[in-house]
Amino acid sequence: MEKPENDVKISPRTGKPMKKPRGGNSPVIGNNGLMTQPGDNAKIIAINLELLNLPNIDMDDVNAVAKRLTEYFEIYARSDFKPTVAGMAIALNGHNRRWLWSVVNDKPLGGDGYKSNLRPEVADTIKKAYFMMENQWETYMNSGKINPVSGIFLGKNNFGYQDKTEHVLTPNVQQPSDYDPEDIRRRYMLDEGSDSQTSSDS
Repeated sequence: MEKPENDVKISPRTGKPMKKPRGGNSPVIGNNGLMTQPGDNAKIIAINLELLNLPNIDMDDVNAVAKRLTEYFEIYARSDFKPTVAGMAIALNGHNRRWLWSVVNDKPLGGDGYKSNLRPEVADTIKKAYFMMENQWETYMNSGKINPVSGIFLGKNNFGYQDKTEHVLTPNVQQPSDYDPEDIRRRYMLDEGSDSQTSSDS
């Protein structure tokens, strides 16, 4: 087998030289988006099948909700994958991430908002788990355990972080004038009998 050139990387999966992506490697992403390990897809499918087949729980029972949230984190820990917001919502009787966002932010969702369905103790338990996930996301970002581009996307979409520049607008405060109205008239208005006024009429 020929020895590849020094700048050619070897795929850990196939053992063959990897082709350079068009435009070269991204300074931010590099090959991170390409590096999956054998079996990763199978693990992700297994996680989702397990979430799909979880039996519904009594969402009025704070202990049942706490137990389900623990079970949810354990599912991801067993597969050594980072937990997801959508996965947490699915674990809670098949809801979506918008429903979970409404619970965490005390916002009703549609005409049948969570406020009429969840007791405060249950909502508080869900919020605590959600905030724990936000802390995990922040820890991943601080310790370089997640691609920065993906991390920023998740922070904005799931935890309300924003990139923004604030501009402070102040009203234009009128400075005191050096001239009184009569002085302005004398300077800029023409007298009735001025020569320029009569010459323009001819």
